[in-house]
Amino acid sequence: MPRKASRKTPAKSPDIRTVAALAKVSIATVSRTINGSPVVSERLAKRVWQAIHELGYLPNTHARTLVSGRSRLFGIIVENITNPFFPELIQSFEEVAVAHGYEILVSSSNSNPAILTTCVRRMLERKVDGVAVMTFGEEEPVLDQLMHRKIPIVLAEFKLQDPHCSTILLDYRSGIHAAVRHLAGLGHRHIAFLAGPHTLHSALTRENDFRAAMKTAGLPIQKNWIVECDHTLKGGVNGFDQLQALATRPTAIVCSNDMTAIGVLRAAFMKGLQVPKDLSVIGLDDIDFAEFTLPPLTTIRLSRADLARAAFEALRQQAEDPSNPHLQREFLVSTSLVMRGSTAPPVAD
Repeated sequence: MPRKASRKTPAKSPDIRTVAALAKVSIATVSRTINGSPVVSERLAKRVWQAIHELGYLPNTHARTLVSGRSRLFGIIVENITNPFFPELIQSFEEVAVAHGYEILVSSSNSNPAILTTCVRRMLERKVDGVAVMTFGEEEPVLDQLMHRKIPIVLAEFKLQDPHCSTILLDYRSGIHAAVRHLAGLGHRHIAFLAGPHTLHSALTRENDFRAAMKTAGLPIQKNWIVECDHTLKGGVNGFDQLQALATRPTAIVCSNDMTAIGVLRAAFMKGLQVPKDLSVIGLDDIDFAEFTLPPLTTIRLSRADLARAAFEALRQQAEDPSNPHLQREFLVSTSLVMRGSTAPPVAD
């Protein structure tokens, strides 16, 4: 006669009372520990967390928000999730947030103002404690939504005279001047620049820094050698094709981001040009993929880890100590040149 399968009664999920009993503390102490209250001693907090891990207890974050008034959730809105720079930035932001007991909510605007508005609404519905708007120039349409509700925000390169807003200043100048000096030192005098869309203030800043760097190096700027294109692989291909159509062509191209530069590498290969023998190419960002191109891309490094830490710290300070009159409102992230294999002296005339 076949045996009947025995059914085990599923173990009851542990609750806050179970944790309190195991840790030999009150329910209130468990709650305060989970919410990071400073009134709980380090000894008791350690005991509570040990019990939580032993039981596999999962705190109810929604209930915690209702009790504390804080979600410990930060939003981050990026410009274009298909650009490797932004997933790398999100990863760094999440790492530092989790290390400090926060969660993150991610949205991508896809360079679309309507989508950006929807992103912000999602953030507000989830009661985020702050939002990092890393769209580099598309944030103006939605700032009022955040400022009206007094939500802490941090912006890249965009300053607002508002007590709930912080700014990350990006020092493109150092890296771009180093790139132009590097090319000039190799003997290049005919240097082009593939600029980003002029709708982005970050792209305008990079272009202006390039012009200043050329002037400082005593090199001529040809108007038709500064080409506006989008920050994509196709943008790099199109920008390269425009330069190739000119009667006089540059021996080196500095690009407003790495995606554009990788597009140039592809287009140059298809035209039968060898990089760096026939053409030197420099990008900007230093995405992880940059060192795996053929040849490896010389680029201006903008550290995603530094940018993420600055964005998180700006939000953390505003969320945890909003009444502090000495809160840091500006954070500086610098750039530097990373030399690889895509630059070399120009071919002698």
